[in-house]
Amino acid sequence: MNFKKLGNTGLKVSTICLGTMTWGEQNNQKEAFEQMNYALNSGVNFFDAAEIYPSPCKEQTYGKTEIIIGNWFSHNKNRDKIILASKIAGPGLPWVRNGEKNFSEQKIKKALEDSLQRLQTDYIDLYQLHWPERKTNFFGRLNYKHKDEDSWNDFEKILISLEKFIKQGKIRYIGLSNETPWGLSKFLETSKIKKLPRMMSVQNPYSLLCRTYEIGLSEISIREKSGLLAYSPLAGGFLTGKYRNNNFPENSRQKLFADYYTRYSKPNASPIIEKYYNIAKKFDLNFAQMSIKFCEIQKFLTSVIIGATTMEQLKINIESVSVNLKDDILKEINDVQIKYPNPCP
Repeated sequence: MNFKKLGNTGLKVSTICLGTMTWGEQNNQKEAFEQMNYALNSGVNFFDAAEIYPSPCKEQTYGKTEIIIGNWFSHNKNRDKIILASKIAGPGLPWVRNGEKNFSEQKIKKALEDSLQRLQTDYIDLYQLHWPERKTNFFGRLNYKHKDEDSWNDFEKILISLEKFIKQGKIRYIGLSNETPWGLSKFLETSKIKKLPRMMSVQNPYSLLCRTYEIGLSEISIREKSGLLAYSPLAGGFLTGKYRNNNFPENSRQKLFADYYTRYSKPNASPIIEKYYNIAKKFDLNFAQMSIKFCEIQKFLTSVIIGATTMEQLKINIESVSVNLKDDILKEINDVQIKYPNPCP
């Protein structure tokens, strides 16, 4: 396994992070336990969760993923072996604190204490804001349209609130998710000026089909030591090749939830996926492993968040750390990106 520092902390996290959003929906507790055991034994020390998981997110399953992780900690007495990340939801989900603004001190306190109870732990290593309260581009939205907004908890107020929970020992470090260059910059600037805790990471999409992180956020990540935690490195499974030729295997995400996960099923993506698939085939590489390794080697990246519904998928994904992408492979990958940039932003 490979490791990198989380931000400017002393924590070294595995460059493969175990994603958990299928646990409680596509995977039951027994299967999740098997995944966690295998990942830990393979050198993965970094798990990522969220209060709203599993996904697809719905009221009936809210919190189930954290409950499963908490049961695993309780069963194995191994909390100290894992660097645990979780997230507080932004506004918009009616079953999560009435869908209101969520980053006030009172709302953070409620969300955090509920997560700690479900996770059966006294602290979360990395507590992330799942998406912004303000209206901006996230979850694949483009063409920012500015509107004067209702009041929202500004950067300083949010950091002051989070600092209180850090001082209480309930959070070690903080991070962002689905954030923009402006948002990350403002948080970092506010931290510096006001001497408040700084954001150590940004969890955003990054894959062969979505390299928009490189445009603005990558420079900030490198210069400010606030690295990317890349989610959807396999574009929801499309970069494994399993959906080629309109094939939708039983129990796959697209077979079960195609109407929910539409980001990577755009018509113009299919021929570009085929080009990347052919590169993997030409160099005798597993397509999924090539896709994950491409993310892992980026200088602005801290860790790649992988998800799996089967043990076979999990083993393939973790073994990507051993893949070597030589210059000629990277050139062919980048040639495709130049001609067909970011079909699934």
